[in-house]
Amino acid sequence: MAMELSNAEKDGKYTIAVKGEIDLYSSPDLRSAITKAIPSASAALHIDLSGVEYMDSSGVATLVEGLRASMEKSVAFVLLAPAPPVLKVLQLSRLDTVFTIKDRA
Repeated sequence: MAMELSNAEKDGKYTIAVKGEIDLYSSPDLRSAITKAIPSASAALHIDLSGVEYMDSSGVATLVEGLRASMEKSVAFVLLAPAPPVLKVLQLSRLDTVFTIKDRA
């Protein structure tokens, strides 16, 4: 399944909802969306991962890059409701303690 992205902005919070698979082929699109969203997110950038069925190491790297870029601009970077396969990858890599993870906005 291909990856689908949708964006929303409300009260300084910018949300990117991701559906499908984040892999070597789709992660550049997510990276681009995150990079473009950071200047628009005055308060926080939320990445909704509830619809992600699969994520590989390139997806993890993309999220880490997004976190670093957000920190440079003093924008909160929050992972929303990661689906079980995504949460498992984050836990295995011990990044669940690095990212801010919330059930919902």
